[in-house]
Amino acid sequence: MSTSPPIFTATSAYSLAFVSFVGVAAYVAAKTLLPKNASWQDRVTFIWLAFDGIIHYTLEGSFVYYSMFGKQVNTSSGPMAQMWKEYALADARWGTADPTVVSLELLTVFGVGTMCFYVLKQLVQRDPARHYWIIVLSTSEIYGGWMTFCPEWLTGSPSLDTSNALYLWVYLVFMNIIWVFVPAWLMYDSYGHIAKSLRLAQAGAAAKKN
Repeated sequence: MSTSPPIFTATSAYSLAFVSFVGVAAYVAAKTLLPKNASWQDRVTFIWLAFDGIIHYTLEGSFVYYSMFGKQVNTSSGPMAQMWKEYALADARWGTADPTVVSLELLTVFGVGTMCFYVLKQLVQRDPARHYWIIVLSTSEIYGGWMTFCPEWLTGSPSLDTSNALYLWVYLVFMNIIWVFVPAWLMYDSYGHIAKSLRLAQAGAAAKKN
């Protein structure tokens, strides 16, 4: 009697462990680099952007490496390739160097990843100009998520495997939806700072005229 292969494997475990380690590293960096009187919003922003930037440069950077110049994840080897093969069980496009996915990842790694670390520098320096870049960065994240999944949905999701809870709720839902909700909150928070500053400037200019 044949038995189906296990869903949760050693690769599943160390993939999730890697992501957890990055989260801990981001938290430690926030505790170390931010001033003690930093607001909770700035601390959450720092932790997220540190996590985000590291993930973009390491995990997603490795995907770009394995997917360029005729290569693809499914025919590559190494720890990072194994992690992407694991994710490709849920979304097959990541194993075959799908051009739309690779194009989005190029923008994500080199554009968004770099912006993450630039905003982290601004956070440490308490530069209010960070709020503009946070909105640009967050818009890019949400757009990237939409363009990753919308073409798939419009064609009936042929590449997605939602047959079990790990693939559906952990890999496809949780690992992607946090890149929607957190950037949306960051945009909301930064919009509030920018709008407040502009209103104060406008009120100040009006007072001077009177």
